[in-house]
Amino acid sequence: MSNATLNHDLLRAAHAVHEPMRQMRRTLHRNPELSFHEYETSKRIQARLAELQIPFQVMANTGVVAHIGTGDRCVALRADIDALPIQEESGVEYSSTKQGVMHACGHDAHTAMLLGAAQMLKEREISEGASSLGGVIKLIFQPGEEMSPGGASIMIREGVLQNPRPEAIFGQHVNPDATCGTAAFVSGMMLAATDELYWTIHGKSGHAAQPHNATDPILLAAHLITQLQTLVSRRLNPFAPGVLSICTVHGGHATNVIPDTVELSGTLRSMNQAWREEALRVIREHTELLGASPLFGGGRGELRIERGYPPLVNNAETTRFARQAAENLIGTALVEDFEPKMWGEDFAYYTQEIPGTFWMLGIRPPHLDFTPGLHNSKFILDENALPIGAALLANAALKRLAE
Repeated sequence: MSNATLNHDLLRAAHAVHEPMRQMRRTLHRNPELSFHEYETSKRIQARLAELQIPFQVMANTGVVAHIGTGDRCVALRADIDALPIQEESGVEYSSTKQGVMHACGHDAHTAMLLGAAQMLKEREISEGASSLGGVIKLIFQPGEEMSPGGASIMIREGVLQNPRPEAIFGQHVNPDATCGTAAFVSGMMLAATDELYWTIHGKSGHAAQPHNATDPILLAAHLITQLQTLVSRRLNPFAPGVLSICTVHGGHATNVIPDTVELSGTLRSMNQAWREEALRVIREHTELLGASPLFGGGRGELRIERGYPPLVNNAETTRFARQAAENLIGTALVEDFEPKMWGEDFAYYTQEIPGTFWMLGIRPPHLDFTPGLHNSKFILDENALPIGAALLANAALKRLAE
């Protein structure tokens, strides 16, 4: 089969399954579930795979792994399935029915598109034979992308990349900053390592009118916040990306009482693993030195680090391949460059193990210049992106196995 014929057939097949994808996406959107609690979501995925007569197994409690095709080679496709602790304010008719839980990151669409690709691939297997796919296509429906340690790390530990071992893995994420139907790629560093930082600053309570009899943890916290910003501005190469943001400050209860403690939290984002380790070491050592100056009258800081996801690094060869496959499918005008972001994504665990590429799928309605971003309570997407995303996934797998 020629590339042109395959491209035409895939796009036609993707549009033919648009309605089932749309219905699945809306069902999931109405019934979101938080990370590692995606029990009904998992059951819906399993039920749909059973309808399509696609064999599957459950992993990581709520994850699902399915297989289509046969042969010695294997390519994996991945979607995440969890929602966020956000109260929906999008106003869509199929809004979340669960208080304080919302699919504000598009994982409902990711799941629907992978199920759409599954239907397309299964129909091809039935009509042309299992060997016509060129190998095994492994479909990974992964829980817990939004919460450390990340569902990817758990599924890898449980063997998702074994029996058979994929030679490459592909995934995608919706992007409200890009026009519906576009696909954006970047080789190498794409998204950052993400670490969560939690401080408790200990002082000594006292009357606000007698600060000399107290040790002010608010003052200590203020110095810590400002001093830590030199980590990026003076310790990191100016040509290297890095962000340290302290995002919460909690302390005190009265206008005339110096409190005993102040609690802070924030995040470190880094693109380089060596710099990441160095930055975490410096942050910890500086915290331990807090209050050492006689100006502060004592006090001390405690730091708890929750290690997050590693940097997401797209393999150069699979990215060249995936971009070319996308250009052949939807046209070069719809394939764009993606500017790396300091976001985090646990797809990074897969690309540490095997070659892989993660791309961004535009979902902004063409008539709009702006839509709310990811993790926003008013997040929406243009469902016309669903068949494009499903076709991109199926196309990457089929063309990879045809090489």
